[in-house]
Amino acid sequence: MRLQTGSAVSARELSSVNGPAIPLPDHEHLIHLQFRRFAGCPVCNLHLRSIVTRHAEIEAAGIREVVVFHSPAEELAEHAAGLPFALIADPGKKLYAEFGVESAPRALLTPRVWGTIVRAVARSLWAIARGREHGPASRVHGGRLGLPADFLIAPDGRVIACRYGEHAYDQWPVDELLALAARARRADTAR
Repeated sequence: MRLQTGSAVSARELSSVNGPAIPLPDHEHLIHLQFRRFAGCPVCNLHLRSIVTRHAEIEAAGIREVVVFHSPAEELAEHAAGLPFALIADPGKKLYAEFGVESAPRALLTPRVWGTIVRAVARSLWAIARGREHGPASRVHGGRLGLPADFLIAPDGRVIACRYGEHAYDQWPVDELLALAARARRADTAR
């Protein structure tokens, strides 16, 4: 079942492969909970590079990035170097199911994503050849057809905004994330 704006997220701690456990919700920050595909996914890496590049802006807006992959922790840890946000391994896809995040052939078969796939694979191959990235596992745990999803979660556990991707590269760009956070702050001060 998909969550909607206004849905409540139950409190828990998420185990990060690259740092301390993450409280969800976080009583001091908005949480941008991203669901990506698999560790080493070229399309996911392309998007995450935009998050890394603008991470200081995202933090300044009071947002904590938390990124979930359906890869095992050991596999995901190989890809964690240099990422300034929490990576969560969910190989059993329990969080994916709880948040209504799906897999479907349209992840890769939608023509709108083909150009991005080519660009992402070319970028990843270049980075792998130069020793700057690890490639994905030859057998991807959880499959290659995952769809992305984004959730902006308030300190009280309310879903402020959410987006379920229609294809592999359908997610919030950083500017949209920052605008959503600004709108949420304005709404909180108006209360």
